[in-house]
Amino acid sequence: MKRRVVVTGLGCVSPLGNTVEETWDGIKNGKSGISNITLFDTSDFEVKIAGEVKNLDVTQWIDKKEARKMARFCQFAAAASTQAVQDAGLTKETIDSERTSIVFGNGIGGFEVMEASMKKYFEAGPSRMPPLTVPMMIGNEGPGNVSMLFGIKGTAWNLQTACASSTDALGLALDQIRSGRVDMCVAGGAEGAVTGFGIGAFSVLKTLASNYNDKPEKASRPFDKAREGFVMGEGSAILVLEEYEHAKARGAKIYCEFVGYGGTSDAYHITSPDPEGEGGSRALKLAIEDAGIEKEEIQYYNAHGTSTHINDSSETAMLKKALGNHAYNIKVSSTKSMTGHCLGAAGALEALISIKAMEDGIYPPTINLENPDVEAGCDLDYVPNKAVKAKDGINCVASGSLGFGGHNGVVIFKKIEE
Repeated sequence: MKRRVVVTGLGCVSPLGNTVEETWDGIKNGKSGISNITLFDTSDFEVKIAGEVKNLDVTQWIDKKEARKMARFCQFAAAASTQAVQDAGLTKETIDSERTSIVFGNGIGGFEVMEASMKKYFEAGPSRMPPLTVPMMIGNEGPGNVSMLFGIKGTAWNLQTACASSTDALGLALDQIRSGRVDMCVAGGAEGAVTGFGIGAFSVLKTLASNYNDKPEKASRPFDKAREGFVMGEGSAILVLEEYEHAKARGAKIYCEFVGYGGTSDAYHITSPDPEGEGGSRALKLAIEDAGIEKEEIQYYNAHGTSTHINDSSETAMLKKALGNHAYNIKVSSTKSMTGHCLGAAGALEALISIKAMEDGIYPPTINLENPDVEAGCDLDYVPNKAVKAKDGINCVASGSLGFGGHNGVVIFKKIEE
């Protein structure tokens, strides 16, 4: 018998807001969090837009002195984790430190720290590099900082599977609790790669939208004929996962049950997904099998939906391959149309949005979907432009992430059945 795992806490920092409530309100109302970049001078850049986190005062959640020792992505992780732990009704004193773990996903680490340190290195020599370069730059410092913040002494792991990082992190956390290694896990992801180097590197790879600098809110347009690339986002989303009986015993609020995870590799290409969606379809099938449900139970799928030509058509093919005709019965949307692509944090953010969709019975929209690319096979119900209220509620949701290197991860959540 698998131990049951439930979600008892949510926290996030995103381009739409610095709390779960602000982010979800933006999603429901089809608001775009994409705007002109303010974090660096874009004068020499082809791409001048991104989904930045705005007006974040991290001292609401963490000590100012400690925040100065953290890279931007770590600050996001600390803020979102504090929100999630508080939402779960927990404190540093009430967390069972040795029976709790942390699993985060992060794709890149502290890019802004790396840039500043490299500048010092080339201009002034190695002795002038900031002493905290390494501990601020490396990706594992997200879970490391959160472990110290809450005195968590179980494993504190960081997964790096590109855009699938935090979806895979949720899957690993699920397995940890099911196995009995821990009773609780703080799981999710964080990313802060909106820097000159980050935007420049993805831009020369020709993956970013570059023709909407004058209309940033229109740039991310998944499944639309006019899509031309993704928009970089940033932020963090964290879930508190807990063994069901443990949560009940302490009278915790339970959002839903985390019932399934599936992960695969394409073994196809370093940046491009398999056009037929074979690897992604297997991940979805494995998640359904792991959840012990019928595919027809899934009502909503939060798509990876990057707004690139190859992703959106191959992901649609993936859904048809895994779900058959049922792919035409479910609602599918890409909330990246509003948040941009938060890279390693994207999967956890989209899982959180899916959980809120189920809680409120609202299907999130895909904004900017004005002319679906039917010729490329994009012919499903993508909830165009406006959220839709579910007639009889939403009982089962799935969220998928498809990363560079061919990494595929899918998670499934259901309303709790006592």
